Amino acid sequence: MQTHGTRSALLMLGAMILSLAGCATSVKAVSFDAPSDNAPSYEGSPIADALLAADAAVQKIVDVPAGQRTFQNTLGALDDLSATLNDDTIWTQFMAYVSTDADERAAGTKAEEDVTNWNISLMKRADLFHAVSDYAETKPKLSGEQARMLEHALRDFRRAGMALAAEQREELKRIQMEINKLGIEFEKNIREDETVVPLTRDELTGMSDEFIAGLHHTGDLYLATMDYPTFVPIQDLCDNETTREKVWVAYKRRGGQANVDLLERLLELRAQASTMLGYDSTADYETEIRMAHNAKTVREFYAKLRPLVRKKALLDKQEYLAAKREHTSNPDAKLYPWDSSFYQKYLMRTKYAVDSEKVREYFPIERVIDGLFSITQSLYGLEYRDVTAIAGSEGRPIWHEDVKVYEVIDKQSGKKIGTFYLDLFPRANKYSHAAQWGLFNRKVWPDGHVTLPVAALVCNFTKPTRDKPSLMAHSEVETFFHEFGHCLHTIMSEAHYAEFSGTAVARDFVEAPSQMFQNWVWNADVLKSFTGHYKTGEPLPDEMLDGMIRARNLGSGMLAEHQFYYGLVDLAYHTAPRGEIDTTKVGIDMLGEVELYDGVPETRFQASFGHLVGYQAGYYGYMWSLVYAQDMFQRFRELGLLNPRAGMYYRNKILKRGGTIDEIDMLRDYLGREPKMDAFLEHLGLKP
Repeated sequence: MQTHGTRSALLMLGAMILSLAGCATSVKAVSFDAPSDNAPSYEGSPIADALLAADAAVQKIVDVPAGQRTFQNTLGALDDLSATLNDDTIWTQFMAYVSTDADERAAGTKAEEDVTNWNISLMKRADLFHAVSDYAETKPKLSGEQARMLEHALRDFRRAGMALAAEQREELKRIQMEINKLGIEFEKNIREDETVVPLTRDELTGMSDEFIAGLHHTGDLYLATMDYPTFVPIQDLCDNETTREKVWVAYKRRGGQANVDLLERLLELRAQASTMLGYDSTADYETEIRMAHNAKTVREFYAKLRPLVRKKALLDKQEYLAAKREHTSNPDAKLYPWDSSFYQKYLMRTKYAVDSEKVREYFPIERVIDGLFSITQSLYGLEYRDVTAIAGSEGRPIWHEDVKVYEVIDKQSGKKIGTFYLDLFPRANKYSHAAQWGLFNRKVWPDGHVTLPVAALVCNFTKPTRDKPSLMAHSEVETFFHEFGHCLHTIMSEAHYAEFSGTAVARDFVEAPSQMFQNWVWNADVLKSFTGHYKTGEPLPDEMLDGMIRARNLGSGMLAEHQFYYGLVDLAYHTAPRGEIDTTKVGIDMLGEVELYDGVPETRFQASFGHLVGYQAGYYGYMWSLVYAQDMFQRFRELGLLNPRAGMYYRNKILKRGGTIDEIDMLRDYLGREPKMDAFLEHLGLKP
């Protein structure tokens, strides 16, 4: 996930104030407010100081005399002040997601709210809009990033409500600030959720003694928490169907009714704001600036794919159901959502001779890291240097003992081009999924000095124990490669302006580089290059490796339909008239409509569906961008996954460009043709 995943798109609030795209509109019929009548008052703090400095920088732009406007003292200065605000506040904001200190987390949450509210207010300032409009009226001869920045600025102001009367803009600002506050609370509730399922030893049949010993327990009861390293193995391996159901249902109830209420209020407010701005729905507002452009195109995308995928999903269900009936000796057994992972692993063992727990033994995390580093350094002409030991003395924050820091050097020039952090294991109150934060964006400042990008991978992989290193499931390895794909996108940016740096691309393209990189963990030569048994160092056996690769499309139709479900529920929520919708009922009903399962009463998955804040009306982007990811991957398949020539071509055509040009133009340039869906369908195990 880039914070989309990543979640930098949420946290790079200062640096990205001009990052939306829409259609420029006339600036003639707009009234202008006084610049500071509603200016916020800040109490003394580093965040307050940063916001006051940003206020002063805005005022300096506004005060440029008539006839003296240039790109640098107007749009360039906007990029400067937003990058400065980001750089001055981002560490505090980020701590809300990773710190072990409750006060730091609270300060981070407050900082995120304050900085977001400042940005909302900024884009409602008519005097600033007037300044940008006056510059646009000079019809400057711009090209490249500068021309794109002017276009984006005018579009952003329109989408911020600058065509509305002053009173309406104030109401829109109030709504957007409430949306911001509720969204932060929604995510905080997910992070701090303490759901546990008490289980007896008999209810954990199929689970290893080591796994059970690692669970917290009280008396004779073991407490299954909802973190990935606990939830996923139970779904994969527990023979007791009732236990799988209990844990699955509990997982789908995280966030509680409190988050359902927050979400439903959010949906109403988003719809209200979108209607004020002239859009038919929140989905139309959100998708306007993406490759899809409108909700109708998203629906058509799903309508085209679903019949194709359903054919594969029906075959998958038939295979899984037969496996369950064989396993349970019950000819009338039915298939439920909590069966999916279990029978996928069951078939891996019985049909493909692949035991997922045995596979783990060949993926100790240090070997995976070494392999990932070796592959990407070779492909893209890079060198990573571990600077964890000196990070503290150089002023680099280290927020936990598990965290490691690496500098990235471009081999050809010998110059440092960025830094990334790895924070890979779960702990209490930490962000609970896997994501990449783009903390600092590359930017060339007017005096020529360059801010280099800084990224952080925040994941929740299996922790090491006293007797074993962290042993990764193959799916965890895939997730690691995915998030590192985002990291590379951030680090290798060569954008001049922060607005277009790294992953600052359309939300329905941002997952393409990360999803493309997942293909490496399904290639035999790649896996052989770094796997090794944690005790003996022996490589993954050929028969196990062959079985894993042959089983890649096992259940692919059902998995794709599960992605459709998330995307279509997201779309339903954000196209509901006035945003009024029973999210729980729709979530349950649509499971039976989109997937090959019946809806499950008493669930409310949406209460912990973090993508509904930040990725709202955008979850379709995972499947949408997967089409482009697989198309881009074709060049590597032809030239070799470890071929530096293919890697450098991709670095130059995609990764270094960030958002400096339109995504479809970037794709055409990389592919040398129009994008096609053939590779995507083949990826799912379907004939083009």
